[in-house]
Amino acid sequence: MNWIETVIYTTSEGVESVTGNLLNLGINGFIIEDAADFESFLEGNEGNWDYIDDPLMLLKNKETCVKAYLADNEQGAEMLREIKRSMEQLKEYDKEKKFGRLEIEVDGVKDEDWENNCKKYFKPFNVGDKLVIKPSWEEYRSDGSRKILEIDPGSSFGTGSHETTKLCLERLESLVEEGCEVLDVGCGSGILGIAANLFGAKYITSVDIDLNSTRIAEENFRKNNIGDEKRRIFCGNILSDDALYKTIADRKYKVVAANIVADVIMAMRGLFAELIEPDGTLLVSGIISPRAFEVKESLEEVGFVAQAKYDKNDWSAFELTLKK
Repeated sequence: MNWIETVIYTTSEGVESVTGNLLNLGINGFIIEDAADFESFLEGNEGNWDYIDDPLMLLKNKETCVKAYLADNEQGAEMLREIKRSMEQLKEYDKEKKFGRLEIEVDGVKDEDWENNCKKYFKPFNVGDKLVIKPSWEEYRSDGSRKILEIDPGSSFGTGSHETTKLCLERLESLVEEGCEVLDVGCGSGILGIAANLFGAKYITSVDIDLNSTRIAEENFRKNNIGDEKRRIFCGNILSDDALYKTIADRKYKVVAANIVADVIMAMRGLFAELIEPDGTLLVSGIISPRAFEVKESLEEVGFVAQAKYDKNDWSAFELTLKK
């Protein structure tokens, strides 16, 4: 298997947060290159100050970064999108800009250039009993048994091939009722909202902190002939933007879907409880399996009851309702 080197530029202070985000995504192998290591060596090197090996010397003027290695296949492409979204969230929370630029390069090429290479991996495929997902550049002959969801992810997370997205799509097939309203938190490419519309939802509200994601989601809604009368899309952080939260909270939702990382799910638990209909369902995914119990316990603290847990490989999702 070929591997793609993914480099995230940060600062010494940001290394812990960056690697923590990677661990939350299930990436536990990475390399840290930190100029501070060179300075630490000089400060503590009293007896051998005349010798510095070449790898350490290279750190002298190097920008601190964290390197991870992704498979050069469709799963790797999906993980890159997830890393990008995670770094956008970290930028949002880093108000004092202590963590550096948090930009991503892939094998020396910026991720917006690499996304074009990812097209070779994205082919039409079935999800659940009712959907087929296809990119616009691929031909697909339908026999009428499945609804066609056309999506171009760009650099946003969400082609439907990643386990976390599949878990959500498979459950939305059963959870979405004809004429209901759905909220998609962390919409990425817009795939969950589009699927909900295809399953019968009358109105979709989507939100993401990444402006590029909301732009791509808007384009994908149009590709699937979902007009303004059936959806709305917002860019912002509902945890910190009260005005945005109040706008989204102007109604209750039958289904709230959040395919985001564990820490953000737990931070939003109180908002989820306020946004959902009394008999509605919260669907959370994007949870690395070792953290599943932690997320479930956190949601239970605000009144949610787990009705079901679903797993694919090392990822988990929960279906929850509010305690009556």
